[in-house]
Amino acid sequence: MADQIENKKVDWKRVFFILLGLTLFAIVYYMPSWPDAVDPTGKAFPLTRQGKASLALFLMAGIWWVFEVLPIGVTSIAIGVMQALFFIRSPKDAFRDFMDPSVMFIFGSVVIGLAFTRSGLTRRLAYRMLGIVGENTRMILLGCLLVTAGLTLFMAHTAVAATIFPLLLAIYDLYGEGDRQTNFGKSLFIGMAYAAGAGSIISMLGAARGPAAVGMFKEFTGGDVGFFDFPRYMFIIGFGVVIMIWLYLSIVYKPEKKHIVGLRKKAKALSDAMGPITKNEVFVIVCVILVVMIMGLQSFIPALSKLDRAAIMLVSTLLFFLFRVLTVKDLEEIPWNIILLFSGAMSIGFCLWQTGAAQWLAINWLIMFQKAHWLVFVLSIAVFVLLMTNFIMNVAAIAIALPVSLVIAKYLGVSPEVILYTSLVVAGQPFVLLIGAAPNAIAYESKQFSTGEFFKHGIVMSLVLLGVLTVVILTLWPLLGMPITLK
Repeated sequence: MADQIENKKVDWKRVFFILLGLTLFAIVYYMPSWPDAVDPTGKAFPLTRQGKASLALFLMAGIWWVFEVLPIGVTSIAIGVMQALFFIRSPKDAFRDFMDPSVMFIFGSVVIGLAFTRSGLTRRLAYRMLGIVGENTRMILLGCLLVTAGLTLFMAHTAVAATIFPLLLAIYDLYGEGDRQTNFGKSLFIGMAYAAGAGSIISMLGAARGPAAVGMFKEFTGGDVGFFDFPRYMFIIGFGVVIMIWLYLSIVYKPEKKHIVGLRKKAKALSDAMGPITKNEVFVIVCVILVVMIMGLQSFIPALSKLDRAAIMLVSTLLFFLFRVLTVKDLEEIPWNIILLFSGAMSIGFCLWQTGAAQWLAINWLIMFQKAHWLVFVLSIAVFVLLMTNFIMNVAAIAIALPVSLVIAKYLGVSPEVILYTSLVVAGQPFVLLIGAAPNAIAYESKQFSTGEFFKHGIVMSLVLLGVLTVVILTLWPLLGMPITLK
């Protein structure tokens, strides 16, 4: 009887944040029209009723996601429902985004991770890696972060996260704490998400945002950015941030065990027990290599550039089921909560974009800094893109900020290259919200941390990132030959 009464207790904190989200939505939605945004050329950008409504929905979804008042996938469904009920966008547009190619790319990446697990590759790689990094838990964490970041030099960070995730689960299983949340578990999975983002800025292969931003840059300025310009300017930043992530997490989440005694010996024994590599393992490796190669060659072969990345990724999904590496039962293991999360993220992102709300926000934000010192202006761009990329697609965040930024930059004598690379650095590292990047959401599936913990540490790491970026703009990039100001 006491248990039944206990179960009927109202979670007032949850009720408060549900009502707070709905109240903010209602206040913004029913407010009178807001003033137009005016860019440096004097062109006015009005905020339509639908645009203001999308900002209202943006606030509600953000609060519900951060405080987990509903399962994160269900909050995503609410985004589509609210758009349809309040005539923000047509139901067809609102729900079509739930099957956007970017969502299907994430689905295909998750299936690759599942194939690694089912074939046994995950455990084989985990045991080999532990044999190298040893038994010190801090070194194990560092090794995992470096491997994650390193793989993003050659493949999309979403695919990397999906591939690394089961490997981390196998490593954590050897930690000996079962499914219980631990400091080591928190640092391992939060670190994976952060490292995937940091590594993805180094190469054009790390994410779609790189090639997209380069295309926009060429269209706006006529300047071209080469494939090897990315690692030239981004390598030290990417891996520098990875080291900062490792140091920070090692301090705030000090592992319960300094060493896992006998781990190296146990890992070797388990590796030997697996025997020689199997046909399924070879098949998975070949499929993944082919997918990565085709996506990598898209930057060099025009004919391949027309192929959709999601379609290429899903070819591997079809092959895994055609050759019975995976079965229909494995579909039940797909984290649909995470897939729905990104479906909702796409929907709210396109909603802000198509209603003009995102552009209105960008102009109002950047105009405030049009007469500031050039460094303050550049950092204001970084802050805006960093905020937006936690809510909407990073490609969209750059597409919104870049045109306005480049116009204002001319007046302040700032080179366009600084604007481009600054935007790319922060766009790839949304450390605050799960919806900011697929690796964040994939890491959350470990159940080792809450959205509140991710949010709290993400704020700190975002400030660290801005600090690193400031130092790089003032010292490293000029040394590497990047023009900072216009002569």
